[in-house]
Amino acid sequence: MSILIKNGRVLDPDTQTDKVCDVFIQDDKIKEVGEKLKVKAARVIDAKGCFVMPGLIDIHVHLRDPGLEYKEDILTGARAAARGGFTTILAMPNTKPVIDRPDRVRYVHKKAEQLAPIHVLQVGAITMGQKGEELADIRGMVEEGIPAISEDGKSVMNAQLYKEAMEIAAACGIPVLAHCEDINMVNGGCMNADEKARELGLPGITNSVENVIIARDILLARDTGAKLHLCHCSTGESVKMVEMAKEDGIHVTAEVCPHHFTLSTDDIKENDANYKMNPPLRTKEDVEALKEGLKNNIMDVISTDHAPHSKEEKSQSMKKAPFGIVGLETSVALTISELVEPGILTPMQMAEKMSYNPAQVIGSERGSLAVGKPADVVIIDPKAEYIIDARKFDSKGKNTPFHGRKVTGKVKMTICDGQIVYQD
Repeated sequence: MSILIKNGRVLDPDTQTDKVCDVFIQDDKIKEVGEKLKVKAARVIDAKGCFVMPGLIDIHVHLRDPGLEYKEDILTGARAAARGGFTTILAMPNTKPVIDRPDRVRYVHKKAEQLAPIHVLQVGAITMGQKGEELADIRGMVEEGIPAISEDGKSVMNAQLYKEAMEIAAACGIPVLAHCEDINMVNGGCMNADEKARELGLPGITNSVENVIIARDILLARDTGAKLHLCHCSTGESVKMVEMAKEDGIHVTAEVCPHHFTLSTDDIKENDANYKMNPPLRTKEDVEALKEGLKNNIMDVISTDHAPHSKEEKSQSMKKAPFGIVGLETSVALTISELVEPGILTPMQMAEKMSYNPAQVIGSERGSLAVGKPADVVIIDPKAEYIIDARKFDSKGKNTPFHGRKVTGKVKMTICDGQIVYQD
């Protein structure tokens, strides 16, 4: 199939293209990029007034498959991703059973090949059963195609074991995606430890719960040479530590989630578990620090930490409900509304942090509109206004604090390997 995308503002960090021009897709590749292309195509799309970017890449998603398919499965999660503009997503391994063996990686990849309209890459666990006691078969999972390892949902508290895993990851050329949380300091907390937690009578989680593990992981990355990617950073201190690590030449990258740069604890008005995520929403000062970190390119990636749960689970109190919210279908709108429209990020920086940089983290050739690259493209109307309606999500999860929020920026079309997989 051939597709000609005309008149869009093409934003490609790889080639540093930022201009109104055309993109010609032939079969599954980018064939030509230029102004007023004179080519014949089976499908012509007028993208006037829209951003045309490389397909978005989310390196932090929970698909809940296998074992927890009542929350989400590979098909519904991938459809939600396509609707959100994503053409590649990385699935975290905290499923039932945990993805800690090659055959379990194979199960996800084969199921995704059969059902998913986009690319689903399965991340491997660091330890068996994510129990933190014995290393998983990392090398075997690398041979099966994992793009990274992670213990997401928890940290490997045994530093020596974690160091060994980092050494294997470095030898295999894959990154370590780090969930930074000192489990010994959580003490049953369910939101940020501040005045709002005291007002609601809820146990708090301090910034140091995250910060001490970030510091440890950076030091281990320095010692092992591993590529460390810090997941869902939420504190102002995290930005400072990432900046210092980069200045010291340590191979570290970091992500921020839309909920962490959009909301603070001031937005929590009652005991509502749709505001419960891990790490928790922090103070306004932390939010501003995260925005500055993104603006100054200290923080490299915007990821969703898409974490679907059932309505029954999230209808409980914040103490009892599980951590997490969905994010695949709101990420573009929140990024444009909170960062691009106010001038904190340029549109090119948005493309970098949502596509090109994530591709670089995992060593993918995607995240580019260069000629010859895979034809993964997203078309976004940056001026479209709408009200977020969780009832219309393709995800099984409707657990979001953004239901009813007015936003700007809407995905109009997602193209994966030259095929239209979502159209508004």
